[in-house]
Amino acid sequence: MDMCDEKIVLCGANAYDRKYYFNEKFKGIPESIQNELHIICVLFTEEVGGIFTIEFEQDGSISMRTEFADDDFLYDEVSSGLLVGEIRRKRQELFESLSLYYRVFVLHESADVLLEESGELSEGQE
Repeated sequence: MDMCDEKIVLCGANAYDRKYYFNEKFKGIPESIQNELHIICVLFTEEVGGIFTIEFEQDGSISMRTEFADDDFLYDEVSSGLLVGEIRRKRQELFESLSLYYRVFVLHESADVLLEESGELSEGQE
């Protein structure tokens, strides 16, 4: 089994079943953030349709994935791509925080080192 390709679903919504899923492994994430993720996922599927998931990559980065049924002629792939880009831009800080959470609590990386790294990145971007 190739562990490099393994992703862990954080949350997702399914327009077909009209259901929302949140991975209980991450119940330590503050409720306000869980609520924000719920809203992002459900609004995405309400607007575009299909299935939308927010996932952790093996390195802790966040990815968003969309799928749709072969017979779903209402699903809009163009709008889907545009909306993913918009969510990534508008929620960049949220996703960076979630990535940090994953790296500290799941990958057990040192919070001090990670915060130092992100501080250096911020200074370098000015």
